Amino acid sequence: MDLKRMGHVVALADARHFGRAAEQCHLSQPAFSRSILAAEDELGLLLFNRGTAEVTCTDAGAFVVERARKLLFDSRCLERDVSLYRERKIGDIAFGVGPYPAATVLQSLLCDLRTHYAGIHIYVDVNKAPYLTEHLRNETLDFFIASLAFVPTDPDLVIAPLGKLYAEFYVRRDHPLCGQAVPLAALLPYGVATVDVAQPIQLELGRLAGLASGAGFPMAVTCDDVQVLKGVALATDTVAVCPVGGVAAEVQQGALVRLAVTDVEPMFAPIGVVSLRGRSFSAMAEYAIGVLGRLV
Repeated sequence: MDLKRMGHVVALADARHFGRAAEQCHLSQPAFSRSILAAEDELGLLLFNRGTAEVTCTDAGAFVVERARKLLFDSRCLERDVSLYRERKIGDIAFGVGPYPAATVLQSLLCDLRTHYAGIHIYVDVNKAPYLTEHLRNETLDFFIASLAFVPTDPDLVIAPLGKLYAEFYVRRDHPLCGQAVPLAALLPYGVATVDVAQPIQLELGRLAGLASGAGFPMAVTCDDVQVLKGVALATDTVAVCPVGGVAAEVQQGALVRLAVTDVEPMFAPIGVVSLRGRSFSAMAEYAIGVLGRLV
């Protein structure tokens, strides 16, 4: 079975509908159906269950699709590697960034890339790790950097830890709690704003605040844009949890002040670069990852 027909089989497994899969493959439905039948005849296996609104894989079909998907991925990787080798090109770059790295190292990385490689095109997607993982697997991103707390330890992913980004509690300079050392529970009346927090951390904060067993600490604002969190803290009595590097300018200017919370250990997000196993980096991606290693 050739790669094109393998692609048709995988497309039908994903779309679960002949019409949608045919459209995705830019074929008429009769031509697409003939291709699927030819694949089944060639293999001597029934790959799909028909007769219902949704087409599903048979056990044999699931077996074939899993291996076909890997072969198609390897084929795309080979084409990409040959292109990079043949043209000896640095290549454009597309990568993802989680909320904390976006607030702390992204600007420095982009300035470095623009200074040393002004001729390339850079695409950056700032988002949550699960979203970035999906787009990495779709091969729209070369890699992403994010908090590893939200990255699955799946065999198709290569995870390279870079370090830790520490976070603190911050308030505006005329906040009622400013200048005090307070327990976590004292923050509850004012509300806490933070990026999305993993459930185990939220439960531990709830325990430290003296909440009922199994109750997570209630966040007043959950937003993955650190700029927004800073703005809320500057304009209201809300306490913001922000990465230290992301508020350095506001702290230096005296607009935001670190709030000492006595019963919370130093908070940090483990940061790393995530890529697809078996997919080579372009020279540009390798350079960018090297810069990130120096910045984190």
